[in-house]
This record gives sequence, structure tokens and C-alpha cells, in this order.
Amino acid sequence: MPKTTKSGAAKKDELPGTLKRSSAKAQRTFAKAHDAAAEQYGSEERAHRVAFAAVKHSYEKVGDHWEAKDEKGPSDKRAERGGLNNPVPSAEGVDANASKKHLQDVARRLDVRGRSTMTKAELVEAIKKQNRRAQKR
Repeated sequence: MPKTTKSGAAKKDELPGTLKRSSAKAQRTFAKAHDAAAEQYGSEERAHRVAFAAVKHSYEKVGDHWEAKDEKGPSDKRAERGGLNNPVPSAEGVDANASKKHLQDVARRLDVRGRSTMTKAELVEAIKKQNRRAQKR
């Protein structure tokens, strides 16, 4: 099912919840990547994965929505390697390649307790956990 209208805008009722609460640019990125992948691969599941990969390249998940990253690029080790049979776990939209200071800022905005003493890997895990909680609400 196409995710964009004839004018190129994203169909809001076709978008995942986190993208409905995100910027119009993030919505268009997902929708256009999804439509192109669906046409090329003919698989809804694969199109969905490709579209989220496109979003993760320019946006990071913060709570229940996506925000533009300071620098575009892969968000974690899994995105750097790519492929379906990739044994590296995903950071679920958290920009794990960002600086520790940036991750601490995101953790502060999400009210993660104990963030000042956490390592970079612990910050990524704590942010992932807070994102899951926010998305459930």
C-alpha cells in the first residue's frame, strides 16, 4: 500500500505511530523510501525495513518520536554492516554512534536516572528502554 499521496506528501494514516508524532520531513523520508522499496522488492516487510533504515540515517528516536540528527550517517554498528543475517543487535533508533555528551543530553531529556555515571553503552541501553516505555504510552 503506497505511503505517499500523488503530491508526494506522506499519508498520515499509513505511518507508524512514532512517525506520526515526528516532523513532516521524517514522515516523507519514511513514505518515499517505503514506496520505492515496495516497488523494487515487492515485499511489504522488506519495504518497511528499508524505510526505517532511511529514517535512521537522518533521524534518531527520542522517546515517542524521531528527531533530526546533527550529522547524517549510520546510527549503530548494525546499520554500518547492513544485511539481513547481521548478528549485531540494533540500537532501535538510538544514535549509538553519537558522542557520549549527546547521549547524556538525550538521556537527560528523557529523565533517565543515573545517567551521569553511565558508560556510553549503558546510555544507549537506557535510552532504548525509555523509548520503548514512551512508545507504549
